[in-house]
Amino acid sequence: MTVATITKPPLSWYVIIYMALIHGIALFALLPSNFSWTAVGLAIVLHWVTGGLGVTLGFHRLVTHRSFQTPKWLEYFFVFCGTLACQGGPIQWVGLHRQHHLYSDKPQDPHDSHEGFWWSHMQWMFHDIEPNKHIARFTKDINEDPFYVFCQKYFIPIQVAVGLLLFAFGGWPFVVWGIFVRLVAVFHSTWFVNSACHQFGYQSHDSGDRSTNCWWVALLTYGEGWHNNHHAYQYSARHGLQWWEIDLTWMTIHLLEILGLATNVKLVNSEVNS
Repeated sequence: MTVATITKPPLSWYVIIYMALIHGIALFALLPSNFSWTAVGLAIVLHWVTGGLGVTLGFHRLVTHRSFQTPKWLEYFFVFCGTLACQGGPIQWVGLHRQHHLYSDKPQDPHDSHEGFWWSHMQWMFHDIEPNKHIARFTKDINEDPFYVFCQKYFIPIQVAVGLLLFAFGGWPFVVWGIFVRLVAVFHSTWFVNSACHQFGYQSHDSGDRSTNCWWVALLTYGEGWHNNHHAYQYSARHGLQWWEIDLTWMTIHLLEILGLATNVKLVNSEVNS
């Protein structure tokens, strides 16, 4: 009797080395010579700029789901902020996330949670997964836009340029905290949405998958932890649907709406929030 074996896709050593270097250099923050409260404050502000305005608001709610619209210059600003998170370029990020929603918790999902916590958290990136081959099909609205193409191709040189700028202003402490510690923090905050929010927390809606609402992930990701709400109503610019589900990104979008910078804001019917 022959027993079938399931093999993982081949390893992507480029990604493995890339992640190992960033995490390894971040450890230099433990040296007293690299510590300053100004550098820590810089990391916190850049965490919000890149992870909050960039990934959460820009890559995710604005571009991936088109939950609202902004003037093109402002869209490009948010996309640039997301590019600084170094989670791949915006075209790849959006393409993989759209596939995640289409095949959530199924084998075609890039980070299928049935494969375990660590697979959905980060191990999936260490392999040349099948969904990478279909990114162009899922990003027809952006993959020929010159600005998106530029950010996709040059997100690492852009980060190097920011690092040189930070070194000029604050030396190695600014580089270690403002680039590497911040990148690691944003990485894992984002990854917890893929892992923890398909393992822990509660479900308010039947979304057809394992997505959950997880309060502590929502705090780390400016509202992305209300993941079951999001999977149930993917079009909604607001993820925290109950009064206690604090959603800082929605507050930012609403502020932009008041200022006339966000239009066609899509929301869930009011009955769902009651």
